[in-house]
Amino acid sequence: MTSSCIEYEAITKSYGAKTILHGLTFSIAANLTTAIVGESGSGKSTLLQMANGLVVPEKGQVSVFSSIINSGSVTAQRLKIGYSVQGAGLFPHLSVFQNITLMATLQKWSDADIQNRYQQLMQLLELDEDLRDRYPFSLSGGQQQRVSLCRAMMLKPPLLLLDEPFSALDPVTRDIIHAEFLKLQQAETRSMVLVTHDMFEATKLAQQIIVLCDGRIEQQGSVAEIENNPASDYVQALFRAGGQGNA
Repeated sequence: MTSSCIEYEAITKSYGAKTILHGLTFSIAANLTTAIVGESGSGKSTLLQMANGLVVPEKGQVSVFSSIINSGSVTAQRLKIGYSVQGAGLFPHLSVFQNITLMATLQKWSDADIQNRYQQLMQLLELDEDLRDRYPFSLSGGQQQRVSLCRAMMLKPPLLLLDEPFSALDPVTRDIIHAEFLKLQQAETRSMVLVTHDMFEATKLAQQIIVLCDGRIEQQGSVAEIENNPASDYVQALFRAGGQGNA
């Protein structure tokens, strides 16, 4: 039986009068990359934010590695989770080195361990060492996103949450980052959850896909299962929209 990294149990969430998630119960497999796909407003990012304790469900509960996320556990759980968002979300007043190593510094890692992990990540994401003392405003979009991924991975978290991290990049840069992401999957095995509106990106980077539509699961399964047997016109439409890789 496949183990789970995240379990959602009867999750409901509303913003004002609009219900975003309707009593969802499902799990996300560990040690794979799972893409959550759907159009804007379908609830994708809210699911990720619940796993990281940033959003609290009105009903139901969320567990990460079998530990329920609540006010008492969330701080400790976040140390097991890397989080990268659209636009990189880097601290503008910190250098590349300071952004990447911030959490390790707060966790009182030794200088040697911080330096070793920093250099390992820079090499893995093909970032030039000359960037060490530069600030985010002086980096390209692709460089910023790589630095964001390095920061998310600094503590070697078993779970990486990615909220549309590549959507603001131009197509050429996105292809380069995709290739590095696939290399990353091979270099360090971990559970990854990728939120995207782009089915092409989902099938390229993930092994499992969850399709959301209006706060409900339209279909869940392996890439091959969903690609070969789309459950609805909506799923088929997502494949058509992403067919050229520029949805």
